[in-house]
Amino acid sequence: MTKVLIVDDASFMRISIRSMLEKDGFEVVGEAADGLEAISQYKTLQPDVVTMDITMPNMTGIEAVKGILEFDAKAKILMVSALGQEKFVRQSILAGAKSFIVKPFKSEELLDAITKIASI
Repeated sequence: MTKVLIVDDASFMRISIRSMLEKDGFEVVGEAADGLEAISQYKTLQPDVVTMDITMPNMTGIEAVKGILEFDAKAKILMVSALGQEKFVRQSILAGAKSFIVKPFKSEELLDAITKIASI
């Protein structure tokens, strides 16, 4: 079973992603509301995949990607961005994220992206 850490500052987004993942048999091992918490949770929980929002308080998703990859160079991170954040998506991929999806997204898009990343 693929273990996932969900990172998003919006609680409704975390709840929505958790619901989609658990319905499809993924194990959500934790949630974080900002980049600092994401790095801390990653170190503790060691998930297989992280879903990472880009725009968050305290530390952005891009900074968190760098922090997680410093700790674990093999980390698998899926960026979740809002429409119109293309430059941030590019920065995220350059920082080491494996892929991205754009909000709003369908459950199938999320599940496909996580399944692909988990199998890399």
